[in-house]
Amino acid sequence: MSAGGDRKVLGRWGEGQAAQYLREHGCTLLAANWRCRMGEIDLIAADKHFLRFVEVKLRKDDRFMEAREAVDHRKQQKLKATAALYLAGHPTKLQPRFDVAEVYASEGTATPKPKIVYLENAFE
Repeated sequence: MSAGGDRKVLGRWGEGQAAQYLREHGCTLLAANWRCRMGEIDLIAADKHFLRFVEVKLRKDDRFMEAREAVDHRKQQKLKATAALYLAGHPTKLQPRFDVAEVYASEGTATPKPKIVYLENAFE
């Protein structure tokens, strides 16, 4: 498997960890890897009050930078545009919100209990 393929598998695994975290915290997962012409949203989940657009960032550790730092202004703009298209096709009374799930897995997919730092309302 190529390094790119390994990264994709690892990314999907991290998204699965974040999805499990959301379910454990009372959310219903509505979509994973939702794509449109504007981009992709890793996870879309709902609770009683919010429609959560979740960007998942997986890292071995935070020695060089926290995972959330990879969600820069350009990435935020792309996520907002993608979310707008999702909302156009999926109207809701829930308040939309952008969250970031940092998944730290020092041993990759072999990490027995990855650390998840979940940032609610990470940007507007």
